[in-house]
Amino acid sequence: MELVIASNNRHKVHEITEILAGKFDRIYSLAELGISVDPEETAPDFFGNALIKANAVAAFTDKAVVADDSGLEVEALGGAPGVFSARYAGEPCSDDNNNAKLLAEMKDVKDRRAKFVTTMVLRFPDGKIVVGNGEVEGEILFEKRGQNGFGYDPLFYSYELKKTFAEASDKEKNSVSHRSRALEEIVKQL
Repeated sequence: MELVIASNNRHKVHEITEILAGKFDRIYSLAELGISVDPEETAPDFFGNALIKANAVAAFTDKAVVADDSGLEVEALGGAPGVFSARYAGEPCSDDNNNAKLLAEMKDVKDRRAKFVTTMVLRFPDGKIVVGNGEVEGEILFEKRGQNGFGYDPLFYSYELKKTFAEASDKEKNSVSHRSRALEEIVKQL
């Protein structure tokens, strides 16, 4: 079975490809297939946004499509930024702006517990879907640490890895990440 990753985020495409290596005959990025689609994520939850993306890409291909919606949920911020994680600081969207806003909002907060959450949707050409969910717990640091990863990785200290996601290698991060756990759930159902 061939698979298309419904994301324009090159970091996500790399991560998903690494995690699913050997599970599909061939894995394509949108760019490899010349698909240019970036649907508006209007759902109130991760599942709804992942389904919007999977359906949008499925309209352009006869291959299976995998889409995710992921975000950081911070306990002290009532679960924010949540589904707005990528656009947390507004336009222009950037990891640096989002991290700066998060640090500013958490400046005097003692309870720094947080988790990364992913809902992954695998949509087959016949419209059937398989859903996987994943979470990883940690906390928000007071300053960035590490050079790897993307998004909030430099601020997210993983309890399991005992370091930030940005300090971890791809292999280390993928061994515990929310995205890998959601994909594992999907693979188990295939």
